[in-house]
Amino acid sequence: MANTVVTDPSQINDTRKAELLAHEVKHIDIKSFDARPIIDQMAHMSFTSRDLARATSIYNMMLADKDCSIFLVIAGSTSAGGCMDLYAELLRNNMIDGIVATGASIVDMDFFEGLGHKHYQALEIPDDNELRSLYIDRIYDTYIDEQQLQDCDHTIYEIANTLEAKPYSSRAFIREMGKYLVEHGKKENSLVKLAYEHDVPIFCPAFVDSSAGFGLVKHQVDRAKEGKPYMVLDAIADFRELTDIKVKAGTTGLLMIGGGVPKNFIQDTVVCAEILGHDDVAMHKYALQITVADVRDGACSSSTLQEAASWGKVQTTHEQMVFAEAGSVMPLLASDAYHRGHWKERAKRAFGTMFG
Repeated sequence: MANTVVTDPSQINDTRKAELLAHEVKHIDIKSFDARPIIDQMAHMSFTSRDLARATSIYNMMLADKDCSIFLVIAGSTSAGGCMDLYAELLRNNMIDGIVATGASIVDMDFFEGLGHKHYQALEIPDDNELRSLYIDRIYDTYIDEQQLQDCDHTIYEIANTLEAKPYSSRAFIREMGKYLVEHGKKENSLVKLAYEHDVPIFCPAFVDSSAGFGLVKHQVDRAKEGKPYMVLDAIADFRELTDIKVKAGTTGLLMIGGGVPKNFIQDTVVCAEILGHDDVAMHKYALQITVADVRDGACSSSTLQEAASWGKVQTTHEQMVFAEAGSVMPLLASDAYHRGHWKERAKRAFGTMFG
């Protein structure tokens, strides 16, 4: 996420900055290897290995169930860490039908790279104040060029300036971002771009908690100074639209990386549908979650799927928690599912067409 400018960019030590940003993160290609033999053997192991094998089998069940619509739910920084092309392949091959994610995953990571920018391996981590003087932002052992991130902020601002001054759901605005990448993007394998092309809706229920927030605030402030109306994001529309999709979808499955707001948002559609009078709405039939969060503090990020059943959100017949760092296990799960090929028989939902 972009930060307040504290240094004159003209004073940056470009040589030192280039040294630190010399190693691009390379996103894993799930088609280049077949994880089925590994997952098959993990099923006969114990601990997290067996949990992962069962989670993978549940995802394959979702893909094989012709009535099941699948939602990819993303929190955390796996996109920046090397899983960006993995998620793109799931979408391209009709292995997911909708996405709920943090704004950072969609804007600061995927859209950011769609504009031609990169994430970098932090093979050396100096004092973070030195990084700040170089305009380098750090996500654990991954770097982002702050100046490139500010370009991302400005692009969001420019997109907002082209739109009619009215309320937009995050889905509607992200669709405009996808349209922008089709016309001006520099990366074919962008999740935002592919979602636009395949009519797969993306929701970010806390959208402004990302680089989008900076651009949208500037849009509103500048328009207000000019005495002109401005666009706004409608969080209630997010909830309504995603609930409409849940009602239409019927049988649903959740592939969740991390937790937090995206996890709770997709689960709450069941309760919302009931409140709207859809008494026959089904709980999410399938669910798996990959997380390292501790369950003992009662936080939403770590609440188990069994706990969600008490709220009427998730069935417990086909659910699995996997307590592991997602970047280390998602490539195995996704490669296994890709090579088993159940996606080849799935009907395309194109839920994005529901909203014109």
